[in-house]
Amino acid sequence: MNRTYWAAGAAVVLAVLFAVGATVATASGSGGGDAARTPGLHSPDAGFARDMAVHHQQAVEMSFIVRDRTQDEAVRTLAYDIANTQANQRGMLLGWLDLWGLPKVVADEPPMSWMGTAEGGGHGAHSGHAAAPTGSAGSGAIMPGMATKEELTRLGAAGGRDAEVLYLQLMTDHHKGGVAMAEGCARQCQTPAERALAQGMVEAQQSELTLMADMLKQRGAAPRG
Repeated sequence: MNRTYWAAGAAVVLAVLFAVGATVATASGSGGGDAARTPGLHSPDAGFARDMAVHHQQAVEMSFIVRDRTQDEAVRTLAYDIANTQANQRGMLLGWLDLWGLPKVVADEPPMSWMGTAEGGGHGAHSGHAAAPTGSAGSGAIMPGMATKEELTRLGAAGGRDAEVLYLQLMTDHHKGGVAMAEGCARQCQTPAERALAQGMVEAQQSELTLMADMLKQRGAAPRG
């Protein structure tokens, strides 16, 4: 358990450090010709930044909720790590949108529509909106793995082991959705620093998925589905 936790913690630290470096690289225009060009409004680069910022915000919210619902040190430490890492990464993503002069919200853009944009057409190209994948948790989930309002309410009302198990299950779903989104950006995004940041998210969240599976097993539970 301790070995798995420290491995996940190291991955989180590396992801944060890389995110800082990636933002500096993007801001300075380094990383090749692609980094110097501004992504288009409906590009995978911009779409991923907008959607992952929303996705990360819910992870931060859930982590703050469980922090107040349990005294278990392992869960509280994991929640702190997730909240800290994803809040930092969210700031980077929103900062990129500012750098690119692009809005953080596009009213007529369905969530995840950037996943349907043709690869290689990220800078100003828009091949039409693809169907947006839904969350795994039922109605109210707008992106892969996101919890519904009802599930967030349940988490806020739970306590002790029940809160720990529900948080770990919800965050497992959340990370699986986040990994799928980050893999999409790693394939499609044209900004080198953003592609590399997305790959770092994949690796860090996969490590945390292993940790959370172990933590659920210790509590006599398992991931959903």
